[in-house]
Amino acid sequence: MPNPPNRRVAALLAFAGVIPLPGLHAVAGLHKFYLGQAGWGWVYLLLGFLPIPTASIACAVEGLWFLFQDPEEFNQRFSQDPGAAASPRVEVMSVAAVSEALHQLEQLRQEGLVSEYEFEQKRRQLLNRVG
Repeated sequence: MPNPPNRRVAALLAFAGVIPLPGLHAVAGLHKFYLGQAGWGWVYLLLGFLPIPTASIACAVEGLWFLFQDPEEFNQRFSQDPGAAASPRVEVMSVAAVSEALHQLEQLRQEGLVSEYEFEQKRRQLLNRVG
């Protein structure tokens, strides 16, 4: 699985679209390509050729937004994994590993080290991890 996009790199690419040097208007929208939003990337590139600085303003706003956004929220929003934002990632365990963990959990309950409520919560979590 590829690494999620870096928030600072996305901000840097967005700010690159603000630079008012001749010939650099074509870099407006690079951050969109980096974030896996190619359709919006093309829109930004086309807007970069307009005499009005529409793409530059949008790039500046998004660059600031990336910098001040919570890193966790950024990762959820721009992760390439379609299910990452919908639900937290759960490690799938083998049946044997879950069985062993359940036996250990039962021992802890019998010894009084975990309450009945804690036991039931952990038991449900373990059963949900069966692959």
